[in-house]
Amino acid sequence: MSASDFNYPTLREGDWLVHDFKFHTGEVLPELKLHYTCVGEPTGEPILVLHGTLGSGAGLLNPNFGGELFGPGQLLDATRYFVILPDAIGTGKSSKPSDGLRMRFPTYNYDDMVTAQYRLLTEHLGIKHLRAIIGFSMGGMHVWQWAQQYSNMMDIAVPLASLPTEMSGRNWMMRRLIIDSIRNDPDWLEGNYLQQPASLQFASAFYSIATNGGNLAIAKAANTRANADALLNAKLTDPFEGDANDHLYQWSASADYSASAELERITAALLAINSADDERYPIENGVLEREIKRVKNGKSFTIPASELTSGHGTALHAKSWKHELANLLENTPRKT
Repeated sequence: MSASDFNYPTLREGDWLVHDFKFHTGEVLPELKLHYTCVGEPTGEPILVLHGTLGSGAGLLNPNFGGELFGPGQLLDATRYFVILPDAIGTGKSSKPSDGLRMRFPTYNYDDMVTAQYRLLTEHLGIKHLRAIIGFSMGGMHVWQWAQQYSNMMDIAVPLASLPTEMSGRNWMMRRLIIDSIRNDPDWLEGNYLQQPASLQFASAFYSIATNGGNLAIAKAANTRANADALLNAKLTDPFEGDANDHLYQWSASADYSASAELERITAALLAINSADDERYPIENGVLEREIKRVKNGKSFTIPASELTSGHGTALHAKSWKHELANLLENTPRKT
């Protein structure tokens, strides 16, 4: 089902060309294309929504996320709000290695992505203040960065399925396996491959099964060896459109992520939402419980696990947490 099936009001896409964009490495790209999707009129109250790794802004206009939030009468009704969903550097329809530069594309990280998002809003769309910024997974990590770097630009910050602490543990080790599997594939040819290296789909399926889906849900779906094989075979044979260089850059971009140094600077009302069955951020580690205490106006909400939740992907189902956001919107004053 596409975004257009939901009849979002004033749904449109756009591109902005940034000239001589300078990356954190000092590399400069003469033209960086930033693609974005908007729902609603620019006169509405601005809401910034950020997607996860390998995703896109328009990808969040799906039944479980946008279909629960942006429609008529819903919490972030796009007849009242102006919802901006950018494609991060290296993803969607924004500039990325597969456009032609391949491994000559500048090395980017999350700092570069956030800088580009900020410039898109302020320089191109003319937005000075956000009612809220919401992000899932990688987008959630971006929200943690936004809330510190541009602390006065938003009333509300909602990082979903993420932590402010550096990339580590199983999450980073699994990302390393994807990165290394691509680089070590003889068909990769230093990024100049003639066909997509076969290791990409295999490693991506490995990562997906290991870090997504939810223990209870997978146990139910793969309750016999035959069902487990069928589930795995589907992941290994389904059409796969990923590009090896794009994936290599996207997963590598998280390597130096850390947004916990200045949590005390955050002035927005921050609601961190994780799920009890998130494989990438196990709640028993107590990391979020520890870090959220450093945020002056911060609180956390954990979505309970069940056979209906899906691990790391649980937070993509807005119905499981939108009541918490509704309460925050009702009780958070506007800074402007």
